[in-house]
Amino acid sequence: MPRGGARARSGPAPTSTERSHKAKTDTQGWVTLPIDGRDGPLPAFPLSSPSDREYELWERLWETPQAVMWEQLNQEFEVASYVRLLVRAEKPGSSAIIWGQAKQFAESLGLSVSGMQRNRWTIAPVNDDSDQSAPQSAVSPVADLAARLRAVSGD
Repeated sequence: MPRGGARARSGPAPTSTERSHKAKTDTQGWVTLPIDGRDGPLPAFPLSSPSDREYELWERLWETPQAVMWEQLNQEFEVASYVRLLVRAEKPGSSAIIWGQAKQFAESLGLSVSGMQRNRWTIAPVNDDSDQSAPQSAVSPVADLAARLRAVSGD
């Protein structure tokens, strides 16, 4: 067995500050996914006899932003395997081993923050055209100290 060298999962995942710093100097490698998720018809479930719960999760997952990349990478089987394992893990009395496997699957599919970072995926920011020039405060500003004290005492 070879020894040493770089490994795909060695070291910590890049932080958001590292990512944004690299985005300024090296934009290669990061993929921006659409915030609205994937459009298009639902792929066929590739495993035999999906349960209602499996089909429900399958539909929900294929609407996520990550599904854009799964489709490009032809990962239908991997997503279906994750769905089947997750449904198995949801059953009462399932073992921690199954939950651990489901967590690993979720990370490899980019369904966790660390998985998104390892895959070098980011989700596009919300494009909101509303007026966000000044944040609204829950407390109205009061000009002077005397007015503030009157506001507190109820005078």
